[in-house]
Amino acid sequence: MKELNEQAERREADAGALLEIDPASVRTEYELLHLMRRLIKRYDFAHFLIARLPLADEQRFSERLVLSNWPAELVRQYDAGETFQASVLVERLRQTKLPVAGGAELLEPALKGAGKAPVRHLQPHPDMARHFAVLLHTTYGEPFVAVLSGRRDEPKGVERATLYLTLVQLFECLERTFDAGTAVREKLSSREIECLRWAAAGKSSDEIAIILGISAYTVGSYFKSATRKLDAVNRMQAIARAMRMKLI
Repeated sequence: MKELNEQAERREADAGALLEIDPASVRTEYELLHLMRRLIKRYDFAHFLIARLPLADEQRFSERLVLSNWPAELVRQYDAGETFQASVLVERLRQTKLPVAGGAELLEPALKGAGKAPVRHLQPHPDMARHFAVLLHTTYGEPFVAVLSGRRDEPKGVERATLYLTLVQLFECLERTFDAGTAVREKLSSREIECLRWAAAGKSSDEIAIILGISAYTVGSYFKSATRKLDAVNRMQAIARAMRMKLI
C-alpha cells in the first residue's frame, strides 16, 4: 500500500511540473511528442493519440491522427475497419465534458454491425487493455480527442484531475503548432506546395517538371525556397515537416 501511495504521489508531482510549462516555449510537434512520451511514462501508460473528432464518415482514421505512437499495423486495421467514428468512445465523448475511461469495449462500435470490420474482431494489442480519453477543443471550437492507453487502472481523484489539466495544457501547445503551420502555409507559394506534394508521392524532380510543365531547374529552386521557409536542412526533412504541419 505504501508503495502504491508513493507511486501516485510521484505521478502527481511530475504532472504538476508539466503544468508549469509555458505553452509559447513549445514550438514544434517534435517537442510536443517528447512531452507526451514523458507524460505516458510517468503515468504508466504505453500509447497515446491526439486526433480530430470524426465529423464525416468518409475521412479515414489515419487522416484524423495528429500525434500518435500507436503501432502502424493497428492504425492500418482501423483504417480498414472504418469503426472509430462509430465507436463507444466517440459516442460517449460527444455526451460529456468529463474524461472517459474503460477497457477495450470503448473502441468497439456503439451500434452492432457498424463499420466494415468491427474493432472487436481485430487482434487486441497487449499494451492497450485500458483507455483514458478526454474531449478537447481548439480556440475556434474544433473538437479533438486525446487518448492514453495501457494496462494500468483508471486514474481517480487528484491524479485524474491533474492528468486532465495536463492534457489540456499540452493541447494548447499543440494548437500553437497549428498556428505556426498556418503561418508557413501563407509563406509557401502554391508551386512550392505542389512540388512538395508530388515529391511526397514519390515523384522525382524530372517527373514533377513534366507534371507541372516547368523545367527541372525551376523545380529545384522551388524546393530550395520551400526548404528554407520550413527551416529544414534538406528536401526530405522539408517534406516531413510539411506533412506534420498538414500542409500537403
